[in-house]
Amino acid sequence: MQVAFDQFDDERFSFHEDQVLILDQVWSAADRLEFQRAMREAPWTSLRDNSRLAVTFPYCGNWLKADLMHSQRRRLLDRLSLSCITRYIESFPNIAGRHVNFNYYSYAAGDCLRTHDDIAQDQASADMMLRPTPMRRLAMVTYLHDEWEPDWGGELVIYDMGEGRRDQSVFTVTHCIPPKPGSLVLFTVPRYHRVCRIDELCGAAKRLSIAGWFMTEHQPCTITTAALQQVCAPRK
Repeated sequence: MQVAFDQFDDERFSFHEDQVLILDQVWSAADRLEFQRAMREAPWTSLRDNSRLAVTFPYCGNWLKADLMHSQRRRLLDRLSLSCITRYIESFPNIAGRHVNFNYYSYAAGDCLRTHDDIAQDQASADMMLRPTPMRRLAMVTYLHDEWEPDWGGELVIYDMGEGRRDQSVFTVTHCIPPKPGSLVLFTVPRYHRVCRIDELCGAAKRLSIAGWFMTEHQPCTITTAALQQVCAPRK
């Protein structure tokens, strides 16, 4: 679904029925300016300076990442206080805790993000049986730059994965979402997606965003595969 934020019917929308939500005009120019001011003060870390991410996302340029200040984190969560998010998160059984994790991102010419499904490597490991690793349930990205042209790239591409010949996975594009200033995208996890490379035509412009996840935590225990699948699947 794609709709303007002030026309969105939060009560009627369900992530069980529509796994991708695109909201336009979530942030005004004044809102984006406040975020941009905070971003200028934030201590940034580049992709190459983060060894774990650099291994996970090779040949993806050198985009920047920073932590949100408390006031901006609160501002974001206030805007995201939507009942459809709460209903989806609470649909998972046996929840022991709820978490969010959001960061600033800055993409310049040459930067991109390879196809992935947002399942953290440590989350997918056997260690999840021994410790309560938060599980990513909803991914979110919102765009804070003031201008973006179609030739500049940086689209968020979301895929549906099916099976092809010889049990090979086939990816079908379901959404190609331009980073429209002030817009926001939410989608269920796991879901394969990528960020297209930023073209040099953008000049010095930056693709500015906040991205991250709504997560649930479950008590560590030794459980069967069937029980694990129940924890991972929401109740409709």
